[in-house]
Amino acid sequence: MMIKKLSLLFLVTLFIVPVSFAEIFLLDTNHTQIHFSVQHLVVFKVRGNFNDFVGSIDADSKTRTLVSVQATIQAASIDTRIEKRDKHLRSSDFFDTTKYPEIQFKSKKVTGSGDNIILTGDLTIKGITKEIVLNGSFLGTTTGPSGKLRAGFEATGMINRKDFGLSWNKVTEAGGLVVGDEIQIGLEIESVLKP
Repeated sequence: MMIKKLSLLFLVTLFIVPVSFAEIFLLDTNHTQIHFSVQHLVVFKVRGNFNDFVGSIDADSKTRTLVSVQATIQAASIDTRIEKRDKHLRSSDFFDTTKYPEIQFKSKKVTGSGDNIILTGDLTIKGITKEIVLNGSFLGTTTGPSGKLRAGFEATGMINRKDFGLSWNKVTEAGGLVVGDEIQIGLEIESVLKP
């Protein structure tokens, strides 16, 4: 009798508890952009990218939900299209890429689905880890030319660079600062289903 009750309880639980069919998607570095922008001298925004990174996204493509996200970026791959500025950004004034070669992100909590996803996770820059929040979208899936399932994602967020030890600045003759503190982050991701 007890075994029958337990079996019935198990069957009822299967129908009540939602089942996640998560798949692992790997970032396609040729079709993914990790970029940022920061205010420069109040009148202009410097924009840049990181060109060397790896990452994975656990997602349920049927419900357009995310389970977890993780990524590792090579800090020295920063590219603002001006080599002199990039060398400065790689120096100890900013990312100190010799001592801290990697920027890492690992999600801790995901809520929402489709075009309304909130992703909370730990971002580590220069050995300093802070919790950040990204607002994102699961754009959908399609089959690529090679026959593999692909998924698209977007996300944006804002961080204060000083929270991560990126505190260098300079005062202009007019009394303003050369670099703003708020960094706008943007992600456009194309990923491919892991074999």
